[in-house]
Amino acid sequence: MQIDSRQLAAFAAVLREGSFDAAARALHLTPSAVSQRIKALEERLGRVLIRRASPCVATEAGESLQRHAQQLQLLEAQALAPFGFRAAAPSSAGASRSKAAASAALPLAVAVNADSLATWFVPALAALRDRHDVQLDLHVEDQDHSSALLRQGRVLAAVSAQALPVQGCRVRPLGRMRYLAVASPAFMRRHFGHGVDEAALALAPCNVFNQKDQLQARFLRRLSRRKLDPPQHRVPGTHGFVHAAVQGLGWGMNPDVLVAPLLASGELVELVPGRFLDVPLYWQHWSLDAPVLKALTDAVCNAAAAMLHTD
Repeated sequence: MQIDSRQLAAFAAVLREGSFDAAARALHLTPSAVSQRIKALEERLGRVLIRRASPCVATEAGESLQRHAQQLQLLEAQALAPFGFRAAAPSSAGASRSKAAASAALPLAVAVNADSLATWFVPALAALRDRHDVQLDLHVEDQDHSSALLRQGRVLAAVSAQALPVQGCRVRPLGRMRYLAVASPAFMRRHFGHGVDEAALALAPCNVFNQKDQLQARFLRRLSRRKLDPPQHRVPGTHGFVHAAVQGLGWGMNPDVLVAPLLASGELVELVPGRFLDVPLYWQHWSLDAPVLKALTDAVCNAAAAMLHTD
């Protein structure tokens, strides 16, 4: 059985754009036309493929098809490259395939953790953009959870803390991101005036990025055999997270490259000098021999080697 390319393009666009209306604008169709194509595809396959939510997401049955759609787009781009064209979804106006292909950048969905995005990852994207006409769709996700996006078919590559490759993917070690437990001098005087001991750690507020952030808990386990549960402030932004420590909101684990100038100036100090937490990072990507994917992998590995700890 063959899948209608227009239906597959509509399916991929809804998941990429997050809604039927946004997909319709991207494809130059009416929302009704997009809905009809999705309905026809679901009836043909006998499964519900999209969960109508905000944003729209693939059902379990739709995840494999989402991955298939993105892989086809990469392979089509590779096949058209020698002819000077790029892959693109068909438009509703009946424009020729070659015109549509020549005008559209190749969309690449990639998952990356916020701290990598704020430190070493963007230079890799810039290096890729210099060589390939791509449209990047970045999914910011905790490194401990980004592999789930690969399994779901929502991204083609991810910065991950998982060394074991997702099925159908390849994995490359990138290095270690080093985190330091830091706080403002005033915070240290207020909460740790008598030293950083278990009693003080149990009461001193800490900052966490979100409910998935376990770095502070992991650092506490290194300092104490007891399970400590201090008050928490949720600060979901890398630079805001650093600023929250500077302003004395709480202590937190921050990338060493971000806080090094603040430690040098005395605006921040380490809770326990010399104690840190290293998080190994890995690059996982689909097992496709597409030039753009190889270029992305090379750019990511080069950027990581320049910024992460590898010794």
